[in-house]
Amino acid sequence: MDAKNVKYRLGKSYGFQILTYILAFACVVPLLAILIFILKQGLSKINWHFLVNVPKPVGESGGGIANALVGSILIIIVASIIAIPIGIMAGVYLSENKKSRLAYWVRLSTDVLQGVPSIVIGIVAYFWMVKPLGGFSAFSGSVALAIMMLPIVVRSTEETLKLLPDSLREAALALGMPFHRVIFKVIVPVGISGILSGVMLSVARITGETAPLLFTAFGNPYLSTNLTKPMQSLPLLIFNYATSPYNDWHDLAWGASLILLLWVLFLNIFTKIVTRKWKVQL
Repeated sequence: MDAKNVKYRLGKSYGFQILTYILAFACVVPLLAILIFILKQGLSKINWHFLVNVPKPVGESGGGIANALVGSILIIIVASIIAIPIGIMAGVYLSENKKSRLAYWVRLSTDVLQGVPSIVIGIVAYFWMVKPLGGFSAFSGSVALAIMMLPIVVRSTEETLKLLPDSLREAALALGMPFHRVIFKVIVPVGISGILSGVMLSVARITGETAPLLFTAFGNPYLSTNLTKPMQSLPLLIFNYATSPYNDWHDLAWGASLILLLWVLFLNIFTKIVTRKWKVQL
């Protein structure tokens, strides 16, 4: 190989490296721009009264987002209670029965469900829950969000457990443990970090969803903890107040946007840390 050809190949390699750095930086720039803009707009709006008070009527200054904070927490907790056990059990089944016909259809259904738009899930939850129950409710919103959580929890659990060595299962079975105890006492605890990362990712996925809640939880200007009644949430508050003609409501929307953004950012960073530690342990 002559020196000219070597220089050409090295130059081509360095050129692609530089192009990769430029494109990677281009992906980061929009995120930084959004973070800086929302920090600039929302940081001055956040204080203690903003977090512990409910919104004031139109024309009165002040108010806060306590009803939206409490509503978001309750709706997400109920959605997690519904989706996490079902998702983990489905993921365990898929990892233990890789080639069965039922596993094939469950895996296909999970992949299709992951691609369904959130507004479609909201409409389905409206006809499944809101109309039969006779009104909007926080529980119907939790069901809609749980449907969105399921594919992430199922697939993350399956992929995590598939990476575990078969020797763990074989050693436990050789000791005389029944199959269900092998799963819940050996397999799941060993892969708990990867499963937890999928759970956190699914929670981060639904935290900012607005469309399903428009058809289900609907919103509430008052502080409510009744899951059978309409309930406010951060995405709904941001959507309603950002599109309003009142400056005070715009300020509330910017402050709520910053809190929601920081919460989602924290969940994603926590997921990355847990995933990295799990990979190191493996």
